[in-house]
Amino acid sequence: MTNIPVTTWSLEQTDPSDLLPADAPDGDVRIVRAEVPSPEFSRFLYASVGGDIQWVDRLGWTYARWREHLERPGVETWVAHDRGTPAGYVELAPQDDGVVEIEYFGLIPAFRGRRIGGHLLSYGTARAWDLAGRWPGLPQTKRVWLHTCSRDGEHAMANYQRRGFRLFDTEVKEEAEVATPGPWPGAYPA
Repeated sequence: MTNIPVTTWSLEQTDPSDLLPADAPDGDVRIVRAEVPSPEFSRFLYASVGGDIQWVDRLGWTYARWREHLERPGVETWVAHDRGTPAGYVELAPQDDGVVEIEYFGLIPAFRGRRIGGHLLSYGTARAWDLAGRWPGLPQTKRVWLHTCSRDGEHAMANYQRRGFRLFDTEVKEEAEVATPGPWPGAYPA
């Protein structure tokens, strides 16, 4: 197995005013919270969005592990739909002391490049800033952070920075090069 260098960038916002929202895309794009914890649906989103960019860390999770993760207080999944079809998602996870991590964010390949990503990231980040208001007992959000890496989509870092996220850490390490689990041969994009 071959190792390749992978750069991971960590970015943050430290005040709600840091968010620079994107304009909504044209057409019928709606963002809806998946309120019922569903391991099947969450795994579908994870594999569909990350299949071509080597998201593999959760593929081995059991049904019970998915359920445990999704049922943690404050964990939320927001799904962008284009004319009723899931196009991508953002997953929020509160941490200690008012910190919220955007654990996963991305679009299914067929929906990339259509201005849905900036809109979804803006929406998800705004929801991260007001997470405590939806979950009694959670502290007020003081910081929203995420990480992206050189394996992610080519426009990921620029999207985060356009939304007002600032770089606070960079790490480079060797990782095993793994085959992407999808999309299947011949799927979009060709």
